[in-house]
Amino acid sequence: MQVFNGCYFVSLMSNSIHLPVLVETIFEHLALAPGNIAVDGTMGGGGHTLEFCKRVGPDGKVFGFDRDPIAVRQTAEVLPDNGVGIAGNYADIPEYLQQMQIDSIDAVLLDLGLSSDQLADRDRGFSFKSDGLLDLRFDQTAGEPAWRLINRLGEKHLADLIYEYGEERFSRRIARKICRIRHGETIKTADQLARIVRSCVPKSKKHSIDPATRTFQAVRIAVNEELKWLGVALKRIPDVLSVGGKFAIISFHSLEDRMVKNAFAEDGRLKVLTKRPLTADPVEVAGNPRSRSAKLRIAQRVEPAVLDR
Repeated sequence: MQVFNGCYFVSLMSNSIHLPVLVETIFEHLALAPGNIAVDGTMGGGGHTLEFCKRVGPDGKVFGFDRDPIAVRQTAEVLPDNGVGIAGNYADIPEYLQQMQIDSIDAVLLDLGLSSDQLADRDRGFSFKSDGLLDLRFDQTAGEPAWRLINRLGEKHLADLIYEYGEERFSRRIARKICRIRHGETIKTADQLARIVRSCVPKSKKHSIDPATRTFQAVRIAVNEELKWLGVALKRIPDVLSVGGKFAIISFHSLEDRMVKNAFAEDGRLKVLTKRPLTADPVEVAGNPRSRSAKLRIAQRVEPAVLDR
């Protein structure tokens, strides 16, 4: 592993179980050319990153970022010479590029979904069945683990968080029961929290989604400050795109998709290329059920408007 100005660079490993979504759709619309420079802001298992490397060819360059240092450490011996992995927040992409003396890039992709590799790690609490600590942090070296947040927040604050970030209509009932139970025991595992939430939320007759899904989403978003960093990235990343460069974002819930839609539409530096989000076709959904919720939006960097004098 090499260290460059405090950033960790590694190549990508092939032991990921994660299946990237919308691969053909993404790269059809990005239309990359040999020699281009591209950034995968959420490298994860590396599926999209490897495709970037293939599309830009040996004369191009691909930088794969991930906030999860475990995901980055697990990458090895797969990225070709034109690719590099970086443990870092995608909101800081401009600083990393500046350090590497790169003025502009031709494409950026953010896949905001949770990795299957993270779900499979029972020690981090992403899976509802996990009996390890309810951590939920992408980077376990920073911030507060979810179990501490759950046991610390007051009932109203907790209910508001679950409602705002999870859009869970039973948020007050859930918060009330969490606070009642934690008087007698510390809630420490994903399994504990999931059982509490399920006892408060009726199971849907129309959908197979686990009743705990929205609450876990809310807590994970809060712990990782996901919407905050997405907002920062939406403001900053267009500045590093070359004119004609493309900004693609895959979201998996309405909060993120709404932010992306509005930011793209309101940003004078960007032209929206997808009036409606692009989604997976039935064939992809059958092979990768996770892709069912994926929504892809793409915008293109344009020349700054010339103000009338």
